[in-house]
Amino acid sequence: MSLNANEVKYSSFIDKQIDLIYQINESNITQEDIKNIVAEQELAYELVLDELMSNKKKYIENINFFNAEIFSLNKIISINKRAGNTYAVLRDEVLIKSYKVVRAQQILTKQILLALDMGDITSFKEALNNHITQNQLEIQKIYSNDYHQELALEEDLKTLDQAKDAIKEFYALKEVNIDMINNIYKLEDRMYRLNKYSKYHLIKPILYINSQKSVQSLNKVLEPFGLTVVKIAFMSLLFILIYAFRKLVYTSLESYLLKIGLLKKYLYQISEKLRKPIDNVMIIININMVLYVYNNFSNIDQVSTVFNMIYAFFFMLVIYEVINTVAGIKLNEISTSEKKIKHELVNVGMKILNMTIIILGLLLILYFAGIDLTAVLSGLGIGALAVAFAAKDTIANFFGTLSILFSDVFSQGDWIIVDGKEGVVVEIGLRVTTIRTFDNALISIPNGTVAVKDVQNWDRRSLGRRIKMKLGVKYSSKSQDIKNAVQEIRKMIDKHPKIITMNTKYEHSLSKSNILVSRDDLEGVKKNLLVYLDEFGDSSMNILVYCFTKSIKWDEWLETKEEIMYNIMEIFERNSLEFAFPSLSLYDESDSKTQD
Repeated sequence: MSLNANEVKYSSFIDKQIDLIYQINESNITQEDIKNIVAEQELAYELVLDELMSNKKKYIENINFFNAEIFSLNKIISINKRAGNTYAVLRDEVLIKSYKVVRAQQILTKQILLALDMGDITSFKEALNNHITQNQLEIQKIYSNDYHQELALEEDLKTLDQAKDAIKEFYALKEVNIDMINNIYKLEDRMYRLNKYSKYHLIKPILYINSQKSVQSLNKVLEPFGLTVVKIAFMSLLFILIYAFRKLVYTSLESYLLKIGLLKKYLYQISEKLRKPIDNVMIIININMVLYVYNNFSNIDQVSTVFNMIYAFFFMLVIYEVINTVAGIKLNEISTSEKKIKHELVNVGMKILNMTIIILGLLLILYFAGIDLTAVLSGLGIGALAVAFAAKDTIANFFGTLSILFSDVFSQGDWIIVDGKEGVVVEIGLRVTTIRTFDNALISIPNGTVAVKDVQNWDRRSLGRRIKMKLGVKYSSKSQDIKNAVQEIRKMIDKHPKIITMNTKYEHSLSKSNILVSRDDLEGVKKNLLVYLDEFGDSSMNILVYCFTKSIKWDEWLETKEEIMYNIMEIFERNSLEFAFPSLSLYDESDSKTQD
């Protein structure tokens, strides 16, 4: 049996599928014929899917529930029951069930079309399974009766033949329903993809492309790899658009930075610093979009999580680069200006700020990884105690850093001696202070140690580096010559332009002081000048020379000291004095007795 070619009973598609089912069920059909019919069925489902997605809204709004047909059949059934036309009643009851099967199929199709707009493909597939389950339950109710006994009747009645035809059609619709569900599962990705094209108003041109024979041939090769010609075209187009979008990002970023007054002057440096991270982000976005298109315009939860973590990392990297670029420029300005800002305060502050950015970045990455930050943060209270015990030295060093900074014992560039180690301070870090020794070794001393040790700072003096020497004069020297030499040395040093005296003018840098201390001692100003015959030594009479140079720089101090020493040598020569050196006199007692 087949339907009249000019008659549309349910829909042209359903009627065609019923006809194909009849052909498959024929007894004399060959395997090759069955294979061709199945191929025709699959093609019909693909074509009807394309038609549905092209006219999705129209189909949803104009769905046929066959209410008029069912109402008419119920009326006819009532009449035939009164007339006792049993087979006519059977025929019409089966027809009503057939309409209900087709109505269930129509409802399922509408529900699936609506589910396409629910969100991602996972949500769609969950809804699809639920709707198909509901459809199967409904179909089971409709097919609760078995009509095979009626099909076996042999009476020669027109109404019985009509009833048998209706029953065959009814069972054919069951097979159509099974085929429909199988093809829905088979085409669910295609359906979701076409729905995306429909949203982008690209459905018609894409269907036209897919209808080309050359494209269909290529798709057969590509589909086993999850690709189609349209997918590849989309991937290529997105790659070009995102690459071009990079230029727009640079322009937009520069415009945004110009609006921020604090960053306006650093526009060029920030743009250069962010160029590489932005390029990397564009590459990541490209990969993300390619995977999105490859997966039928839907995200994979695990992959999305990974990309969100990567985006969070680059977001914090951008903030890190902006802050450190500005800080680097500001530090350079500070180092070349006369502003009295302690570099170590800026350095430690920057390290703390960077550590804060890193911690916030880690928290943001953990958040996108799906970790409950509330649980993590609440666990810090318990973990803090364990961390405190395990990292007590680190904590001690951190507080040592604060102690060094706030007590202002030394600064970067100062010449210090601490715990027997001498050198110039390179950096005061969060954990250690690094010192460059005079033989060019680098020493790292934990700040916890520095904070509790005596620190000798040679650079915390504003004026005056000491010259102290003892001049040994022979005992054979005349007292008047020594007295004259002492007076000349004192006068020479007092008049020397590089030596501090009580008459040297000096303006204190501290205009006010909140503590009662000597300003000279607080700022490191020494004006002592002492030249005296100091002691009778074992082998010489010693003259003490004690004074301070105006410069505190080592090379200038050595130069001044050398000038003083040359002048002293000239004074000794003028006064017939000779430098003494350690000597030992030997007396022979036996020789002394002989003389007696």
